[in-house]
Amino acid sequence: MPVCIAGQPCSKPAAGVTLTFVHDGATAKSVVTGANGTYRILLAPGVYSVRVSGLGRMQRMTPVTVTVRRGVVARQAFVIDTGIR
Repeated sequence: MPVCIAGQPCSKPAAGVTLTFVHDGATAKSVVTGANGTYRILLAPGVYSVRVSGLGRMQRMTPVTVTVRRGVVARQAFVIDTGIR
């Protein structure tokens, strides 16, 4: 059973989770993170809500929305709290 120890970092890349990008109430695209927690996705400009799945019921993620701007390549890191303590 994983346990975090007070005063020590307790994080690792979120490998194999699905990020789903939703625009105007409909799923636009989904992507599964790689072994090192990275992903790459091409989205049309707009504001998207982002959902995470593949970690169980307790996960929380920030940020929950992203804005994609025309002609801009951007990085977006997410922090996913699995609820494991």
